[in-house]
Amino acid sequence: MPIHRFDAARFATSVADLSELNAAPLAMVPEVAFVGRSNAGKSSTINALTGRRRLAFSAKTPGRTQLLNFFALVSRDAAGRETTLGYLVDLPGYGFAKVDADTRARWDRLVGGYLQTRRMLRGVVLVMDARHPLKPADEELLGWLAARADAHTLRVHVLLNKADQLRGDERRAAVARVERRAADLPMPVSVQLFSALKREGVEELRAAIDEMLAR
Repeated sequence: MPIHRFDAARFATSVADLSELNAAPLAMVPEVAFVGRSNAGKSSTINALTGRRRLAFSAKTPGRTQLLNFFALVSRDAAGRETTLGYLVDLPGYGFAKVDADTRARWDRLVGGYLQTRRMLRGVVLVMDARHPLKPADEELLGWLAARADAHTLRVHVLLNKADQLRGDERRAAVARVERRAADLPMPVSVQLFSALKREGVEELRAAIDEMLAR
């Protein structure tokens, strides 16, 4: 019986500049990018998704992740042969990281360039703090995605992380707010509550990523 692809995820490679991407040792398979404001919980989300404690490095200092980090989703047959089914891509965080203007511009080129031009990109998991969704930096990110030529086919899954810190009415209000914004976007957008800390919503997220990889 094959090992579940998420449980068998492994680090593949890191890329520091878009010019390095074509030469990276990557299979031509679908990619799902994880993006969000610094410390929104992207790395913790990937770890919860894959059932691993430190597959993705979760830094306490905002802006610590400055690379495109690729994690391979693989299946293994009875003989132990691996097949790469897709990649999860952990992108550098954006927003309140205390970095100089040149570094921020380089991040924008790296993240914006990847999100706007990567042909293998099938979906984006946009991680937001459920207590503070749709900050200006999130809107800028949505603008990058909307600028893609194939934006109408790119699925965006908004993950409202840290939902365990909200009450029932606050949770419903957060989802409703993002869904109203999503109605004005050219991309198909889905929204869910999530808690990497409590592992709430992991199966729903796995199902959403499965759909993206199958596109």
